[in-house]
Amino acid sequence: MSLDERAFFTEKPEQRPGRFTCPRCRRANDYTVRWVRRTKKDRLPGGAGDADRARFAKLRDHLLRLDDEVVCKTCGKKFEIPSHHSLLFVDQLEGLPKDEDLDAEIAAAESQPAPATDRSKLPARFTRPSRGWKG
Repeated sequence: MSLDERAFFTEKPEQRPGRFTCPRCRRANDYTVRWVRRTKKDRLPGGAGDADRARFAKLRDHLLRLDDEVVCKTCGKKFEIPSHHSLLFVDQLEGLPKDEDLDAEIAAAESQPAPATDRSKLPARFTRPSRGWKG
C-alpha cells in the first residue's frame, strides 16, 4: 500500500497578499489569501516502497491555496479569486520581484520631475486665457 502524499511534506499555513478586482463594483483592493506551504521532508517516512521512493524523488516544494473566494471590501459581495493558480511551486516564486521592490521603483519613477513644456511652441488658442464658455 502506498503512502499518502501528505506523509512526504511538512505543512505550514501562511497568508499572502493579493490584489483582486471585484466583478460587481469594479474596484481593486488588496486581500489576504490563506495558503499552505508544503515543504518536502529531508528523508522518506518509514514503510515506503519502491513506488513511494520514485514518487518522493520527483516531489517539489509548493504552495496550495486554501481560499477560493474573498469578500469585496467596498460592496460586500463574495466573489471567486480570478486566478487559475491554486498551486504554485516555490522555485517559481523566487524569480518574481518582491512587492516592496516594485513599490519603491514606482515611487522613484513618480518622484522624477516631468519635462517642462515650452509654451512658445504651442498655438495661441492654447496659451491665451479663457474668457468663459460664452466667449
